[in-house]
Amino acid sequence: MTTITDGVYRQPLPASREDALSSLAGFPFPFPHETYCYSANVEPAEQVRRSAAGQWGETVIDIDRHYTAELREKDRVLTVDPQRYVALPRMISAEWDALLAILNELATVYPDHFTLSGTGDDRHWSNRLSDPPVEQDFTVGDTSTLPCAPLEFAGRQVQEDIALLAERDGMLWGDSMVVTFAADWSPAFDAGMSFPEIHGPVPRVHEAGIVERAQKFIMGLQPGQRFRRTNWTLTIDGRLDTGTESYPEWGPDRLSVVNGPLTEVGDRVFLRVEVQHLIRLQWSGAVMFLIRTYLEPLSAIAQIPEWALRVRDVLAELPEDMAEYKGVDRTRWPAVEWLETYGAVDATRPDTGN
Repeated sequence: MTTITDGVYRQPLPASREDALSSLAGFPFPFPHETYCYSANVEPAEQVRRSAAGQWGETVIDIDRHYTAELREKDRVLTVDPQRYVALPRMISAEWDALLAILNELATVYPDHFTLSGTGDDRHWSNRLSDPPVEQDFTVGDTSTLPCAPLEFAGRQVQEDIALLAERDGMLWGDSMVVTFAADWSPAFDAGMSFPEIHGPVPRVHEAGIVERAQKFIMGLQPGQRFRRTNWTLTIDGRLDTGTESYPEWGPDRLSVVNGPLTEVGDRVFLRVEVQHLIRLQWSGAVMFLIRTYLEPLSAIAQIPEWALRVRDVLAELPEDMAEYKGVDRTRWPAVEWLETYGAVDATRPDTGN
């Protein structure tokens, strides 16, 4: 694969089989079945999920070896496009609530790297893992004591993207978010929309009542309750920033995979998985929606034969409307062919009745 030098962070390929297996050990493989059906798939958070490669899910906020590189990429994206952070003025209390929740979580789960100290409203935040390290005094409720808005500051401390959902008029509304690693959507466009409006383009979920049930479930969350779900798509060349705003930069990559050499597909097509956490905040009552993105190339996935087979089955049998919505309607076929040609997957496909 040709080296790209445009300043955009792309997750590096594993250096060896051992490196690939080490990375896969914490990968949240998203396919429990050989066909994919869109569903809420919500489960309690902080429960360990064991997989063919290892385990994942022990923590809400996950710090891994890509932490410093991904934070630098967040800084680049927010510098190039400040509209990746967007918030309605009425959400400022929820932003402070989210900031304290995230900083407390980091300091509790990873005390070797993070410390939140102070009493009352006067706090000091220490992030020793960031490059450069962050040492920040701030006063809760006083935005002038932070270098940016509270939610943006929180987003710059974690690999997760963050959205805050407010509840009014019997619905949820996406009123505040800092999203740098969107999978083909726009935070600036979605901000201020209702939960059903945000999910308007998703095929089949409205007819099946999934959106209505999901909204009702989220609105029923109690303060401190934590749940999670997964979502997935395919990404080319390990790029995290695939937001709508940057589509002219990454959109042509899809066609280059379709028209390029099959031998390169294993290193260019990545399975992209989001672990999404839903948390009802204690003080503001807003729901915090965390989106953590994981990427693994097919060449790494193929090191786990049952995963390679499952990915091939899901991609081959995915209904066309779902494939188009996920943006994989063209790239899935080179992926399927590569898995069958180079990924040691038997070309015999399951009969699903579709």
